[in-house]
Amino acid sequence: MTIKVFGHKAPDTDSTGAAIIWAWYLNEVRGQGAEAVLLGEPNTEAAFMLKHWDLPKPEIISGVAPGTPVVIVDTNNPAELPEGINDADILAIIDHHKLVGGIETKGPIDMTIRPLACTVTVMHALMGEDAAQMPAWAKGVMLTCILSDTLEFRSPTTTPVDRALAEALAAELEIDIAAYASEMFAAKSDVSRFSEAELLRMDSKEYAVGGVNLRVSVLETTSPQSVLDRKAALMAAMPGVAADDGAEQVLLFVVDILREEATLLVPNDVVKSIAEASFGATVAGDSVVLPGIMSRKKQIIPNLKI
Repeated sequence: MTIKVFGHKAPDTDSTGAAIIWAWYLNEVRGQGAEAVLLGEPNTEAAFMLKHWDLPKPEIISGVAPGTPVVIVDTNNPAELPEGINDADILAIIDHHKLVGGIETKGPIDMTIRPLACTVTVMHALMGEDAAQMPAWAKGVMLTCILSDTLEFRSPTTTPVDRALAEALAAELEIDIAAYASEMFAAKSDVSRFSEAELLRMDSKEYAVGGVNLRVSVLETTSPQSVLDRKAALMAAMPGVAADDGAEQVLLFVVDILREEATLLVPNDVVKSIAEASFGATVAGDSVVLPGIMSRKKQIIPNLKI
């Protein structure tokens, strides 16, 4: 059976690109039949990446049949994966997030989780000398993923390993990092065609904090005002999204890539108390600016308190 390679729901650039790269590696280097698939529509930056490197959009699937061989990338959280994931034949997990728990496998598997900024950086290390076989498009996808997850090295998740790999790839491809990252972030910032509910789910993860189920959403942008102008509509959509998704609250952080800060929308007293307890903020209205907050993985999730 063909191995399905996929990342989390609401696929971002790293989740999309990592699936494509690892499917290439399994097919071309290991000689195993593999196919990259997605668990939802890729975000605008991921779509830019596919177009820029002339790649077809992977098939979008809603689930996997029991016994299907799969490789999971860029997550190990069952809440971000198809229902019944434990009935699949999970062959490997490649990730860079904290271990969540809840996944069960049919036997021992290859599992690699490393404290790096990007899944593809982990993959590059796993490939070893075989990484040199990557075609230009795969190297371009890898570069795009690293620049996305590190916010062009601004994110505190950035490691020297991520940066060195990105710079080496850019040099080999003769790409100016600053110019290319500007194109990427412009694509990521163009969210005008999405509804409020779609924006709340676009780059979103489910977490339980203190027994409370939260949907923690992040919108990274170079034009935050275009999102904040829709603040009232976004907050009005939050209860419906929470109810539909089995969450008690939706937290939306609008990350200003250039100013290196996040604005958290505060629709009610519960979110106000979370903001004050988690970030030491003083909330006086329906939003609060959190200077220096750039990373959900390293700065938001670890600090959340109910």
